[in-house]
Amino acid sequence: MRDNDPVTSATRQPETRTATTPPRLIATDLDGTLLRDDKSVSPRTIAALAAAEEAGIEVFFVTGRPARWMDVVSDHVHGHGLAICGNGAAVVDLHGGPGAHRFVKVRELARENALDAVGLLRDAAPGTVYAVEQTYGFHQEPAYPKLHMEVPDGFAPAEELLAPDAHTAGEPVLKILAHHPALDPDAFLTLARLAIGDRATVTRSSPSALLEISGPDVSKASTLALCCAERGISHEEVVAFGDMPNDVEMLTWAGRSYAMGNAHPDVLAAASGRTVANNDDGVAVVIERLLDERR
Repeated sequence: MRDNDPVTSATRQPETRTATTPPRLIATDLDGTLLRDDKSVSPRTIAALAAAEEAGIEVFFVTGRPARWMDVVSDHVHGHGLAICGNGAAVVDLHGGPGAHRFVKVRELARENALDAVGLLRDAAPGTVYAVEQTYGFHQEPAYPKLHMEVPDGFAPAEELLAPDAHTAGEPVLKILAHHPALDPDAFLTLARLAIGDRATVTRSSPSALLEISGPDVSKASTLALCCAERGISHEEVVAFGDMPNDVEMLTWAGRSYAMGNAHPDVLAAASGRTVANNDDGVAVVIERLLDERR
């Protein structure tokens, strides 16, 4: 199903992997990684996350999801309460629970860059339709398909939604979603990266031709690196998990990284290790082994 072209990485693979370095932080994607296909967190995984935190290893959820979709794991953020959302566009404190989260850090997509990206991709891939993800709002074009279990806050062409004087202008743009009804997902990703260049970061996490467009140099890896620097944690002390192209940079940055058994081929190539599939609790399997190593 996924006979795909390579996905490029903005971050170099660490030259030396220090598998014996004790981990201080676990960074895990959610959909297709920590969560089972039914979007649940298994009892085994809940126990493994709690055991890691009890052992002094911080756990960060690093996801493409918006903050308002984080209720599925809000009970498992433990002491720090933080998650990286929107592919690195926001660091969110989830302690307040669903609907009461606080944005700790926002790395927005400038409207000028967003408009450039929309125009360039419209020319390169006619038929592309858009949605705009903001800190709290979600707006879309009328033709954008119902891909999400939510009611949009409004409908308008992307150029109107992103205009400097738009009614949405008071709220930061975290990312643009671009959907094409016919293109192969990875072919669409390659095309968009070539068309948009350094005006924005383009990636994907969906099995459909749905791209996620963020600010230049904004990725799971770059925001995770900022969070780790604030804590005095080096990349060698990070263990990361993922399954899709939006995880590639994070997996190449971390000292140890694991591709899920259900991972995209480019993720399998980027990670330093592999674990079993998300439905088989692949993250928990590795965490349990890491904790055994510390005893």
